[in-house]
Amino acid sequence: MNQKNSLGLNKCFMDLDDPIALFDKWYEEAKKSEINDPNAIALATSDKNNIPSVRMVLMKEFNEKGFVFYTNLNSQKSIEIKENPNASMCFHWKSLLRQVRINGVIEPVEDKQADQYYNSRGYESRIGAWASKQSAVLNNRNELFEAISKFKEKFQDKENVPRPSHWSGWNLIPNNIEFWLDGEGRIHERLKYQKDNQGKWIKSLLSP
Repeated sequence: MNQKNSLGLNKCFMDLDDPIALFDKWYEEAKKSEINDPNAIALATSDKNNIPSVRMVLMKEFNEKGFVFYTNLNSQKSIEIKENPNASMCFHWKSLLRQVRINGVIEPVEDKQADQYYNSRGYESRIGAWASKQSAVLNNRNELFEAISKFKEKFQDKENVPRPSHWSGWNLIPNNIEFWLDGEGRIHERLKYQKDNQGKWIKSLLSP
C-alpha cells in the first residue's frame, strides 16, 4: 500500500515546512537515478518587452538563499536578466517521474563566489569562458577555434587562468516552489510553497 504524508500525498513529499529541505531530498535521489545531469534546468527569462526565452543550463549550487548557475554576462540570458530579473526554472527528473518548478528574482553572485567556482573548472572550460562571445554571431567555426588558440597562448599556465570580467554567476531567489509527481491516469500530485510578506513559506495543495 502506498504510504501518504499528512496532506494525503505520496510519502516522497514528506512533511517539511522548508521547500529547500524537500528539494535537497529529491535532488539527492535524482543524482542516484538520473543518467545525465540531474542538475539540468530549463531556465525561462524574458526581455524588457516581455518576450520569453528558454534554454537548458546547469545549476551549480543551491541553499536557502537560492539556486545558482554561471554564464557569460553578455549572453542573451544575461542581457534579459539585466532587463527583467523575474525568471523561472524547472527541473525534470524523468527517472523519478518528478519535476520542480521555481519562480523568483535573479541577482548576481558575489565576485568571491564566482571566482571560487570558476577556479574549480577545467583548463579548457576556463579558456572557453575567455574565447566564446556567447550568443554573438560567428562568421565561421574557425573564428572560435582561433580565439581558443589565442587564449591558450596567452594563458599557458593551466593553474593561473583568471576569471574574465564578463563571466560570472546568477542566483535565483525563490518566492514560490512547486513539487510535482506523475500520477496514474494523469491524476498528478502537486505541492506548492509560497513565500508570504514575512518571508514564511506557506504550503498549498494544487489540483492536477
